[in-house]
Amino acid sequence: MLAVGTKAPDFTLKDQNGTEHRLSDYRGKKVVLYFYPKDSTAGCTKQACGFSERIPQFNERGAVVLGVSKDSVASHKKFEEKYGLAFTLLSDPERTVIEAYDVWHEKKMAGKVSMGVVRTTYLIDEEGVIVRANDKVKAADDPENTLKVLSE
Repeated sequence: MLAVGTKAPDFTLKDQNGTEHRLSDYRGKKVVLYFYPKDSTAGCTKQACGFSERIPQFNERGAVVLGVSKDSVASHKKFEEKYGLAFTLLSDPERTVIEAYDVWHEKKMAGKVSMGVVRTTYLIDEEGVIVRANDKVKAADDPENTLKVLSE
């Protein structure tokens, strides 16, 4: 996980519509950059729907929400359409950004060890500096907890 106070690595990734986004495009706004393992899985769906339901409150606080996984643009499009998601999903199949943000780690699940995305949420300020980093994310609680941090 990257340390609070460090400059967030810039990136260029495509969203669910194939449009390129750069972190630098969001200067002047707060950015909630969250990394999740896989589209349309139980935890990831709860987390995404929670963020989507709260988009007006994030917008009121001058924040944009960007979700990142290694799923394809097409997978993100299906995920967005199936659940009516109201924010940007970024596709990182080469794991360039996932690795730059240090969220690709060994994981244990049901006794098996594999590499994967550790669910992590970063809050980046208007200048592109990480002001909060959380890698102990509970999918269902993350959107509300992140909103509370923005309200402090």
